[in-house]
Amino acid sequence: MSLKFLSDENVDPVYQTQYLLRNPNLVMRAVGENDLPPKGTKDPEILCWCEENGFILVTNNRKSMPVHLADHLAVGRHVPGILILNANLSIGQTIDELTLIAVASFDEEYQDQIVHLPLP
Repeated sequence: MSLKFLSDENVDPVYQTQYLLRNPNLVMRAVGENDLPPKGTKDPEILCWCEENGFILVTNNRKSMPVHLADHLAVGRHVPGILILNANLSIGQTIDELTLIAVASFDEEYQDQIVHLPLP
């Protein structure tokens, strides 16, 4: 089974489009889609949704996400993981990184962590 991703509203939709074109059997959803948190949902609520639904968050939020994660963990909650995109990577390189993570990672490999792309 592969990991599932949720991109927040600050991630350009082209990432989801390209990811799903290359990987039609994998899952990447986006905030604002039907049955998902609507656009404008606060980050702490998105982390709760990711925890409850088993999705790794994909975001550009480098500044406040570490604070939100720390607060989330401080109350005994967990999150499957948070991946921070890197503006220095091309869209194709980013899709390659996300694909590798989705298909080659253990289920809880990124739990309660923020990981910056590219992987080391």
